Amino acid sequence: MKFCIIGAGSLVFARNLFTDIMSVPAFHDCEVSFTDIDPVNLERVAALCQRDLDANKVPVRIEATTDRRKAFCNANYVINCVRIGGLEAFEKDIEIPLGYGVDQCVGDTLCVGGIFYGQRVIAEMLGFCRDIREVAAPGCILLNYSNPNAMATWACNKYGKVRTIGLCHGEIHGERQIAEVLGIPREELDVTCAGINHQTWYISIKHNGVELRDMLLEAFENHPRYSGEEKVRIDMLRRFGYYSTESNGHLSEYLAWYRKRKDEIGKWIDLGSWINGETGGYLRYTREERKYFDKDFEKISKETPRKYDGSMRSSEHCSYIMESLETGKKYRGHFNVMNEGCITNLPYECVVEVPCYVDGNGIAVPKLGELPLGCAAVCSQSIWVQRLAVEAAVSGDDTLLRQACLMDPLTGAVCNPPEVWQMVDEMLVAEAEWLPQYGKAIEEAKRRLAAGKSIPTDSSYKGIRTKEKSVEELEAAKNEELVAR
Repeated sequence: MKFCIIGAGSLVFARNLFTDIMSVPAFHDCEVSFTDIDPVNLERVAALCQRDLDANKVPVRIEATTDRRKAFCNANYVINCVRIGGLEAFEKDIEIPLGYGVDQCVGDTLCVGGIFYGQRVIAEMLGFCRDIREVAAPGCILLNYSNPNAMATWACNKYGKVRTIGLCHGEIHGERQIAEVLGIPREELDVTCAGINHQTWYISIKHNGVELRDMLLEAFENHPRYSGEEKVRIDMLRRFGYYSTESNGHLSEYLAWYRKRKDEIGKWIDLGSWINGETGGYLRYTREERKYFDKDFEKISKETPRKYDGSMRSSEHCSYIMESLETGKKYRGHFNVMNEGCITNLPYECVVEVPCYVDGNGIAVPKLGELPLGCAAVCSQSIWVQRLAVEAAVSGDDTLLRQACLMDPLTGAVCNPPEVWQMVDEMLVAEAEWLPQYGKAIEEAKRRLAAGKSIPTDSSYKGIRTKEKSVEELEAAKNEELVAR
């Protein structure tokens, strides 16, 4: 068996996934390829993982290459965790819309940032799919972690013609929260989620066969920590009756109601952690992690190697899916798959996040029926934005791209149509190097912008942020965390 990680130069995530996979004894004789466009970070991560392998006496040698076709050759699984455009494009996703009042916490799934991230990643991932079809093993599965997950997974299945499963850990984190507020061990709960990526709902929470969902609102409202950190999720639970899988910061930017007025955003977010809703919070966090890794790589490389005895295996779905398919061991998890009638009151053609079952016979998707009507309505808004964005990315049609931004719930709550059209012009020009499908549209946008912006933007508004930490502050925080452990 061979697997490949593309985006293997990602500073933390690739190594974590590799640790998970190598925690399965059946994979100790597999072939492994790492590939990335950044040769420096690729070599660093490969060196760290090879050191872990050697320390665990696992006789696997990692092939690290910037040639993705070479990496994909004869692969049974390609695990994707790329960020097309890196931090440079990410900053534009956050800062340009902010000038129009579109205040995002993450900007990688919906809203203007997520839509443009989708344009970049879909254009590149269709190339991945072509290479997989041509050089990978027959039946190779693409396990996709890249956001916007639903858009990318949709495009790869429909247009890339490669079976693609979208993976996300949002529902795993939410299950832990639910177990905590109810005071019941997670392993004793039977949880079912359904919806779309980052807007999935806990539609059933049972303990010993008894449904506990109606206990959640009071439990979250009275929790000493989550009552302050999860105000958006709790408000959605109050109004729609179901808890959302996604973090407060993520969820707040997918909806029309919580970030549309500058003077009210602070009421809904908490600055204790970026994930609770800070403006550009994930961008700040990612920049900090990059600085720390770049400066302290030598120190990191001398830390105690990872253990492959199972004690450091995470709850990420990837390794469990691979283990089930290769060994027949049964696994149940929530994955992103083409709907095709699984949720009957969402469009047949869309990507849904639902419970799936895996064993040696493959991945089985059950038929769930209808979502609660309010939950389906929220998801349906997002699905049409996703569909417009996917078709725009594939065709290079900037009219569909503009319509996707106009239909986005938060963008539509903040901006009028002329503002959206001008903002898209700015984004197209700023991100031109990653948008090969929009050549003509970009030239036309340049001409319009060269004539002068007809609508003023507000560069003075910076949102609600915390100060970016220096390397020294990051080192001190990580040392405190080690001491606390």
